[in-house]
Amino acid sequence: MPDLKVALVTGASSGIGEAAARLLHSRGFTVYAVARRTEPMKELAALGVSTFSMDVTDEASIAAGVEKIIAETGRIDVLVNNAGYGSFGSVEDVPLAEARRQFEVNLFGLARLIQLVVPQMRAQRSGRIINVSSIGGKIYEPLGGWYHAAKFAVEGLSDSLRIELGPFGIDVVLIEPGPILTEWSAIARENLVKTSADGAYAGQAAAVARVLQAADSPHRASGPAVVARKIAYAATTARPRPRYPVGRGAGTIVRARKLLPDRAFDAIITRTFRSVS
Repeated sequence: MPDLKVALVTGASSGIGEAAARLLHSRGFTVYAVARRTEPMKELAALGVSTFSMDVTDEASIAAGVEKIIAETGRIDVLVNNAGYGSFGSVEDVPLAEARRQFEVNLFGLARLIQLVVPQMRAQRSGRIINVSSIGGKIYEPLGGWYHAAKFAVEGLSDSLRIELGPFGIDVVLIEPGPILTEWSAIARENLVKTSADGAYAGQAAAVARVLQAADSPHRASGPAVVARKIAYAATTARPRPRYPVGRGAGTIVRARKLLPDRAFDAIITRTFRSVS
């Protein structure tokens, strides 16, 4: 990479995005950290990270943001697509407007940013696109259908892009976190209860909420710094792997899904969501 290394990190107001922006800054990158809310990024700004508001579902917002970075630095070397959220509830209950919003944030916002940065990366003949997916892009849970569908889509898009952009010197890397101690779980549980806590799916909703709650603890989940370190490694290593499961149990879960037949994995998932008391 050149002496000037420029990274754009989305969803940087907290959690994984904030930790990644801090670490890339400490590694010598000129970092632009963006999120819808700028107030939570004051500490990043105090460190010397450039922060501004960007809504990944708003075309004008993301186009202006990319234009600003290129105007100020003349390049973008690393795009960390971290913005995203999980909204749980049965496929039957979740309004299609909410399903579409998950795809707008988790997939189409990510894809539009890629469209905007790739011309600059092609001109440089170098670049690295790091998409923060999830083990949820490999496995599945009851009442998580729309979230998992969006993350499966991120995986497929990234795999295609890896081949598509390789001839231009652009690497595409997937980061696949397992349970991580961020606000993600609380948001997922809140939407789950709001959507499916009553009615036909009440029993499943209670079980899923308890599993998510149990996983949201230091004994079962990793901190955001673990994911940030993997992002920084993927951003700086000479030849990154296509994907990195990261966090407590992530590699084991992904390997199990790869090796086990569908019915066997279904049985494990079913037992997991029945056994929580």
